[in-house]
Amino acid sequence: MTAPATAGAATVELSAGTVAYEDTGGTGPVTVLLHGLLMDGSLWSDTVAALASGHRCVVPTLPLGAHRHAAVPGADLSLRGQADLVAEFLERLDLRDVTLVGNDTGGAIVQLLLARGAPRVARAVLVSCDAFDNFPPGLTGRTLFAAGKLPPALFGLFMRQMGIRAMRRTPLAFGWLTKRGDAATARWTAALPRRPDIARDAVRALRAMAGESDVLAEAAGNLAEFDRPALVVWAAGDRVMPPEHGRRLAELLPRGRLVEVKDTYTLIPLDQPDELARLIGGFAEA
Repeated sequence: MTAPATAGAATVELSAGTVAYEDTGGTGPVTVLLHGLLMDGSLWSDTVAALASGHRCVVPTLPLGAHRHAAVPGADLSLRGQADLVAEFLERLDLRDVTLVGNDTGGAIVQLLLARGAPRVARAVLVSCDAFDNFPPGLTGRTLFAAGKLPPALFGLFMRQMGIRAMRRTPLAFGWLTKRGDAATARWTAALPRRPDIARDAVRALRAMAGESDVLAEAAGNLAEFDRPALVVWAAGDRVMPPEHGRRLAELLPRGRLVEVKDTYTLIPLDQPDELARLIGGFAEA
């Protein structure tokens, strides 16, 4: 069993650099929640608020473009590198019997870990995420990967446009990712234009991931080896992550189960946090 922890914000030194995380503390089941590109751990704030009374929720902010501590030079920021970093994070904090949850790119990272065996993971939750050949995902992902070809300074200027709500709400940006989470997306994108070091990390991550177009198809071939419980939670009307992919993931996982959520886009933690907390909590406790 994982030892109880004191609640609050903290940092840990990992091979890629300093990683900030939130830990609600306590002795309940350990739930680790992963976010996507150009997001931070606050993606999960409302879901964690609904879960925290009975669970120890641990939420790292990975170096995916909205992080606060720049990665060390030479750090592997590819999708595979991010999965390595999460495995290192679980080991460094000695987290065991974990319910590992990922949304958007975070769900892709979870799949890579499951495909490797994930010895510290007792159960997994995939929440509307990149899968199979949908990487980069949809129009949103293709636009972001194209912008990642820019030099970091120009990428920072590109991201400055996200300060305009009308730009954030287009399908090229966050418009098809969330119905109700504009305040969060504004916060995530505000700091990057002022942080050349974070812009460099974002460009490095995007360029590395652009060379991994087959990484999730490869991972899918090994998901049948994950013999622990798995819950797939998908936005019923998702326009970026095809609902068919949710069904396929649930069928591939030997103990997988699919639940579709209405009135939400991809970022279910922003659009339907209470319903998502109910599903995760019931699954982890079962």
